[in-house]
Amino acid sequence: MPHVLQHVLFPLERDPDILPLYADPETWTTIRKQPVQVSSEAHVNDILSRTSYRIRKGQRVSFASYFNAFPAAYWQRWTVVDAVRLTLRTSGPGTVIVYRSNAQGVQQRVDSTAVEGTQEIGFDLPVQAFGDGGWYWFDVVAGDTDVIIEGGDWSTGVDPVRTGRTSLGITTFNKPDYCVQTLATLAGADEVLAEIDTIYVVDQGDQKVADRPEFPDARDRLGEQLRIVDQPNLGGSGGFSRAMTETIDAGRSDFLLLLDDDVEIEPESIYRSVQFSRFCRKPTIVGSHMFDLLDKPILHAFSETVDLLYFVWRSALPKQMRHDFRRSNLRQTPWMHQRLDPDYNGWWMCMIPTEVIREIGLSIPVFIKWDDAEYALRAREHGYGTVSLPGSALWHVSWVDKDDSQDWQAYYHARNRLLSGLLHSPHPKSGKLLSNSGRIDLKHLLTMQYYAATLRHRAIRDLLKGPEHLHRTMATTMPELRAATADFVETQLITKAEDMPSTWEGKRLFPEDFDTEPRGPRLALFTLKAAARHWRTPVPQGNIDRPQVELAKADAAWWRVPAYDSVLISNADGRGKSVYRRDRTTFRRLWKESRELHRELEKNWDRLAQEYRAALPEFTSPEAWRRTFTSQQ
Repeated sequence: MPHVLQHVLFPLERDPDILPLYADPETWTTIRKQPVQVSSEAHVNDILSRTSYRIRKGQRVSFASYFNAFPAAYWQRWTVVDAVRLTLRTSGPGTVIVYRSNAQGVQQRVDSTAVEGTQEIGFDLPVQAFGDGGWYWFDVVAGDTDVIIEGGDWSTGVDPVRTGRTSLGITTFNKPDYCVQTLATLAGADEVLAEIDTIYVVDQGDQKVADRPEFPDARDRLGEQLRIVDQPNLGGSGGFSRAMTETIDAGRSDFLLLLDDDVEIEPESIYRSVQFSRFCRKPTIVGSHMFDLLDKPILHAFSETVDLLYFVWRSALPKQMRHDFRRSNLRQTPWMHQRLDPDYNGWWMCMIPTEVIREIGLSIPVFIKWDDAEYALRAREHGYGTVSLPGSALWHVSWVDKDDSQDWQAYYHARNRLLSGLLHSPHPKSGKLLSNSGRIDLKHLLTMQYYAATLRHRAIRDLLKGPEHLHRTMATTMPELRAATADFVETQLITKAEDMPSTWEGKRLFPEDFDTEPRGPRLALFTLKAAARHWRTPVPQGNIDRPQVELAKADAAWWRVPAYDSVLISNADGRGKSVYRRDRTTFRRLWKESRELHRELEKNWDRLAQEYRAALPEFTSPEAWRRTFTSQQ
């Protein structure tokens, strides 16, 4: 009996913005006349249902798209599947053409067949020559009348390695509207629900999911498959660890799918993640991609890596960031045809086999930041790989309009990056991690972000205390960090126009090509001059009483702000502005502190690495996490 791996499908809502993710608009052209590109809005009405689509007479539509092409290279590399069958149910006269690509994105015709009337057609396709990359897809060309795709799927006759069910773990903090919408979407996805054992909603906020007026309907439709778990706010790592604990204690699931709360799901992506996980040769972490919820055709994350020398996360390819499918679909994007194997996948949507959880433990107890990356690095050390599966994705509120490296989250950025380095860096004395961390401190200080620098120093002090601080401070650190904002002028957001201070020099604008980030010898000279100025030069009283200049967020680059004594800068989401004011005494104190703390951490690095690595199995164990859950009740 064939096993369906993925369905041919179309958007739940007839949204013209996301139609390019399901069909390629650049082939919506007439055949007998001069080809012209047709806008996607003209074809929204051709979506007849979730599984059916109309190709109007004389037109050609390609389904070389994110959600309807088949990522053959990933199935070849990671699974036991060596052949797939494309099945299409059509009505009307026309032609179906099957294509494949190689790792360079070169298109190759594989097969074709004429269709007419109502019929089912199939193409048997080997999954054996996609070592470095490549996809399968199909085009449909309509004849003298419309052709309707009534339905279709990609399937295999190979049996899966595993057949167990999946549980879902959704962690939420005061995002009840998003969460209830996710539950409602799941309640309407019968094929997905058939694969799910339990949906755990770990609610850590004071705006409860269960209090939303839409919740009772979703609860009644999901029935016993839904379980709400209330607990104090322990961050993403605490919420997801609770879902891991509940799942392994229940003992009924082979997989746990972690889902963020501020998302919009494509239910088919869950189905595909389950199928891919079942067919993997060995237990594998299967992650999904992230599109921008506020700009839906924008791909925000495709394949993530960790640079082990600097121990910093980044995209595998710079050009994958913010890729716009309206401008360049699958066939027009050669890099997307490479098979990219990530170091980790974000926990906005990530499937973890319960076998892996039982062997390597739960998340590190770090509240937020680096929990997902560290977990995948730990899994790799145990022999378990990570896949970011094309064709499986959700829409998530992106961090384009955020700059959490300078708010209370600066603590977690610093501590958890250093902690992950202690646990997994292959380099003595951290490689270049500590020197880079010191430079980040100096950037914060030169741009008058004294609050962020202060939190980063607290992070190092906490890390020097050893592993025992991790669980003990889980619930208390974040409130303390937020309370500390009262002591720093740059953390005070001015939102009312009447409270906005005027500046001596007005608003300064910088043309795009005005200057560039200093690098190499120029960077060394810039740093020397800027640091000397902030160390030696007193701040005139006039620039204390009133900001010297106003800068837009985009213009407030780290190499521009140090030239001023005080700056009025917009925040990332545009809700208001803050005053950044130079303070020579604070600069001197924090820079000395930074150098001393980094020297101490470097001196003790190898010892601390041994301590944290030895303690890792204990502080990621279900038993340790259960004690934390119990202590917070």
